[in-house]
Amino acid sequence: MKMVNSSKISEFVLLGLTNTRELEIIFFFIFLLAYAAIMAGNLLIVVTITFDSHLHSTPMYFLLGNLSFLDMSISTITTPKMVTDFLRENKIISLWGCMAQMFFLHFLGGSEMTLLIVMAVDRYIAICKPLHYTTIMNRRVLTGSVLLSWAIGFVHTMSQMVFTITLPFCGPNVVDSIFCDLPLVLKLACTETYVLELLVIADSGLLSFICFILLLISYIVILVTVQRRSSGGLSKALSTLSAHITVVTLFFGPCIFIYAWPFSSFSVDKFLSVFYSVITPLLNPIIYTLRNQEMKAAMKNTMNNYLETNWTT
Repeated sequence: MKMVNSSKISEFVLLGLTNTRELEIIFFFIFLLAYAAIMAGNLLIVVTITFDSHLHSTPMYFLLGNLSFLDMSISTITTPKMVTDFLRENKIISLWGCMAQMFFLHFLGGSEMTLLIVMAVDRYIAICKPLHYTTIMNRRVLTGSVLLSWAIGFVHTMSQMVFTITLPFCGPNVVDSIFCDLPLVLKLACTETYVLELLVIADSGLLSFICFILLLISYIVILVTVQRRSSGGLSKALSTLSAHITVVTLFFGPCIFIYAWPFSSFSVDKFLSVFYSVITPLLNPIIYTLRNQEMKAAMKNTMNNYLETNWTT
């Protein structure tokens, strides 16, 4: 592919979820409330873990805080634009705005993918090697793991975007989705993109599928190990892992269908895109907090301390 200094088109048109004005108004309020809940729920988790010394020093909660930050970031890349577009007749995004959206989606998505693997390893060590847990999952290992997840996310997005930004776009500029993403944008290029499409499938689709399978295998290994040691510990392990398995399924499911099966119908792609950018970041704080008594107690203490501080001042 040749380098192109400028493209003949400077913007893309996003078709969004519907063309019906009444539905757009309804969707506006639904997704506005969803985004507010995403930011409030995940921000509360990040603040609670940051200011609670016990949670901050616990590996599981340290990783959970980073997961919540990634969820907020992923949703912010797509949801505000989608919400404001419900009020616009022409849903337009600039060429470089589209490129930036794709860059950060794959950057943050790749980072979260790796972080979920780190969280699975953390649960394996905590359940199967409890006596060595604090020694293995020390602060240096945790910090290095988080930095590694960000580095992998950056390599993941650059391996695709370095070729995408050089593509010429001179023909159709309509993206039948709620945000820019590689499978749909590549089809609009004025050149052959078959090899690049295969790269996207291999890089995003197969990587998501392989990581998902590896995570499920790791959870099965944990449950088998616990069952062999004691039957009573199996129910406790299931209770601990159920939240992680749910989050992994919610995150990897849409990724696999969007990228590993790029020839699915556009209506399915739109649904999965909403699920990935809105529903999953909304459900993560609910899954991890409503069933976690320690987290709920820490949140209550954080809120009480905040109210007492403001009340006394």
